[in-house]
Amino acid sequence: MLKSKSKTVLLALTVTMMTIGLIIFPQESFEASKGGLNMWWKIVFPSLLPFLIFSELLISFGVVRFIGVILEPFMRPLFRVPGVGGFVWAMGLASGFPAGAKFTVRLRQEKQVTRIEAERLVCFTNSSNPLFLFVAVAVGFFHNPQLGIILALSHYLGNFCVGILMRFYRWKEEKSQSKGITKLPSIRQAFSQMHRTRLKETRPFGSLLGDAVLSSIQTLLMIGGFIILFSVVNKLLFHMNITGLLASWVGGILHIMNFPDSLSLPFISGLFEMTLGSKLTSSVENASLLQQTVMTSFILAFNGFSIQAQVASIIAASDIRFMPFFLARIAHGFLASIFTVLLWGPFYKGNNYSGNPFNAFPVSGSTGERASSLYQNMLDFGPLLTLAFLTLYIMIFAKRLFKGLS
Repeated sequence: MLKSKSKTVLLALTVTMMTIGLIIFPQESFEASKGGLNMWWKIVFPSLLPFLIFSELLISFGVVRFIGVILEPFMRPLFRVPGVGGFVWAMGLASGFPAGAKFTVRLRQEKQVTRIEAERLVCFTNSSNPLFLFVAVAVGFFHNPQLGIILALSHYLGNFCVGILMRFYRWKEEKSQSKGITKLPSIRQAFSQMHRTRLKETRPFGSLLGDAVLSSIQTLLMIGGFIILFSVVNKLLFHMNITGLLASWVGGILHIMNFPDSLSLPFISGLFEMTLGSKLTSSVENASLLQQTVMTSFILAFNGFSIQAQVASIIAASDIRFMPFFLARIAHGFLASIFTVLLWGPFYKGNNYSGNPFNAFPVSGSTGERASSLYQNMLDFGPLLTLAFLTLYIMIFAKRLFKGLS
């Protein structure tokens, strides 16, 4: 009872403090809100939407069942999850946050995974997509395309190790119901499963496509709301000197690790919103490139409370618990940082690398020019794609609303 009341008081005080901050710093809050909105409609929405729509269709047409049967001998021994987890893993890697959580919940609602399997799955299927790592972070923030290789390898290897660790999560509870693989499944079996799933889908293609568009855009609207909210919260915490207070505590820990204190403020910002934290880390001048990259790897792996709030909101529609995901993000942060240090020598500058890695300098080339061009195209044409699909969303929603009223 006391714990519940304490939680009520804490939540009430936090919301009240943020509201007072909005009143005291209206201009700063507006600028932060505008920055979050720009990032959402220029980059997040156009890059995520196609993956979400096509993934919904793949699930409806039984392709995910097909993939599940084929990948069962791989996913079950490695991660103790069904083969359909391979689809969630691939789509989470390709489309980025929080697609892994969305598809895990969908599989849980269809009872294709158990609660424990879903909690394992959501822990290692949420990751940054390659486009964000190579284009937005490596090129957009660091102006160094070669860093994309380091960031991607450390990020995905760390996530893979998280998946391996999570296979031991509550394994004793399901020991009695473990499913042994006796033989490799055939293509015929996989196709049969896909065909049966497709026959269960009674909606016509037009209705199915409309549902996929509506569901995907609703998810992205929720994501946009969280991005804007945490952009404002981050800015308010900074102007209310709370970020500075936390950074002073973190600075002592960084000093022990031979990291400059100036990285403490980007680190605290990254705990709340990873994009802002990564951008601030790239602009710290008295830190070496390796130190900046290690810090960025941790921030990207931790996801930030903004992404974690998105995941928590999505999994709230099921019985999946949030705490395993949160602990997995901490583990992923440390693993990604360790992999960054280990991979720095072999992969940064290749054979031309020499000397102290903490004094390495960036490199550029034709790859950087192509990535920069892609990044600029996203900024130029992303808003047009966002507006087009939002218009389509309104049209489909209005049509179904009027049809239901008539």
